Amino acid sequence: MRARLLVIVLFLVGLLAVGLGVPLAVADAQRAQLELFTDRLADTIYIASIAERPITHAEPAGLAAELASYDELYGIAVTVLSFDGTVFAASRATPSPLGDDGQERVRLAMSKRGSAPYPMILPWDDRPMVLAEPVLVDGEARGVAVTVSPTGGLRAAELRVWVLVAGAALLALGLGVLVALPVVTWILRPVRRLDEGTGRVAAAVLAGGVAEPVADGSGPPELRRLSASFDQMADTVTQALAAQRAFVADASHQLRNPLTALRLRLSNLDGRVDSPAAEDHLAALEEAERLSTLLDGLLALARAERTAPLVVVDVDRKVDDRLEAWRPLAEHTGLRLVRAGPRGLRATAPAGAIETVLDAVLDNAVKFSPAGATITVRTAAGDAHVEITVRDAGPGLAPAELARATDRFWRSPAQINAEGSGLGLAIAARTVELAGGELRLELPAGGGLLVVARLPAGPDGAI
Repeated sequence: MRARLLVIVLFLVGLLAVGLGVPLAVADAQRAQLELFTDRLADTIYIASIAERPITHAEPAGLAAELASYDELYGIAVTVLSFDGTVFAASRATPSPLGDDGQERVRLAMSKRGSAPYPMILPWDDRPMVLAEPVLVDGEARGVAVTVSPTGGLRAAELRVWVLVAGAALLALGLGVLVALPVVTWILRPVRRLDEGTGRVAAAVLAGGVAEPVADGSGPPELRRLSASFDQMADTVTQALAAQRAFVADASHQLRNPLTALRLRLSNLDGRVDSPAAEDHLAALEEAERLSTLLDGLLALARAERTAPLVVVDVDRKVDDRLEAWRPLAEHTGLRLVRAGPRGLRATAPAGAIETVLDAVLDNAVKFSPAGATITVRTAAGDAHVEITVRDAGPGLAPAELARATDRFWRSPAQINAEGSGLGLAIAARTVELAGGELRLELPAGGGLLVVARLPAGPDGAI
């Protein structure tokens, strides 16, 4: 951003320098050329006037001597041509070549037309300035006076002006850099702090901490107000999210004790309820149990949304530990847990993240897999990540349901009567995201559901 803005400022300074310097240089060149043209035109007209008598009486000797003196004094070649185009008198033994433009001017002079102003002579144009004026005798053209003026001095003067303009433009650019650099830094400092502060605010909000302010009182008034508004917004978001988390955690904790007491009272009524109310009593116990599960899920979700420092985790130990924890339940329901994939993997994640993810995913796998099926937990390593996949043999999901499966409290319509709160995959997905990874669901060939948790690899990811 700073480099781009500096380039824009320098472009504008350069454009201003060119816009002012080029017209000035062109105007100076035109002025100098007009002065030279006017001076040479006056000399050519004078030579044409003094050539009237010699050309009338056919006496070129005296005219040639005078032309030679003029050439010696000013370094300008002069030639007087007769009406038939032959050389009548010249300042040099070999007249200078006239070129196409000079020949055209001589032809016009024979028609009693004077020399028109010259087009602009550029520094790299080394052609001489050729002027031709008619020698009139009694109103008739009897010859042409031609001057051939070198333009080296004019072009050198123009070049000096162009060099001066270029030097002034470079000086302006240099001064522009010196002036623009601190100004651009002053302008962009609040923008840079806003850019850096966005990441810090996001991390602080997720961690439930206080975001570092980005406003430091520097920069233009508009950006200072924007920084102050950003800090106010960050504080509002932080407070709102903290209040939401506190409400979920506090409500869950506050409801746990009354719910536990309610479950005990309902359990104590077991066997003491009249037959007509026994079914209602059983339903009440089930609802209390479901509410308890829901509270546990809310507490787990609240914990999952609190960021924790990332640490290097031994993937093998965590996976083996959770497999051993779930194996008794799996075997009790007739399921087989299998561990596959390479060992010696490390991942970067908050402490307890892998356990939380596996508990949520294995709970669904055990719940929905039929007896006799195999649940496979596989590990794999990539260039900068580690994957932990869990494949079950359950009914899976419809393709359109994969995107919603990690939403909070979402349940598949086909499994609406199954136990659970609908928070398991949401907790797993949030835990993986806070670790800097991603959780995705796939439908593998052969049926079932494949849950892939991708985590950043730790140092020496494969050991």
